[in-house]
Amino acid sequence: MLVDKTLVCKECGAEFVFTVGEQEFYQRKGLLHDPARCPACRAERRRARSGEGGFAPSARTMYPAVCAACGQETEVPFQPRLGRPVYCSSCYASLRQG
Repeated sequence: MLVDKTLVCKECGAEFVFTVGEQEFYQRKGLLHDPARCPACRAERRRARSGEGGFAPSARTMYPAVCAACGQETEVPFQPRLGRPVYCSSCYASLRQG
């Protein structure tokens, strides 16, 4: 039987409640560990990772490449490797759709 748990955030040190509903959600998703951060710190971490909160997504390094499907010059957010195909955004979208 599940009961509410009081946990301590490893980021800010604040106590927070890990409710029965949240525990059930974690179980349904197959998550094995209790959250280590409070909801506020988790939200802040998501904002920082998504590019909000001071880190501009445009600061990402882009690399020139030639699309393996259509031959168009494009830029990709990873260093292309020799022998591996690289696609422009429209060809990549077409490939993903099947």
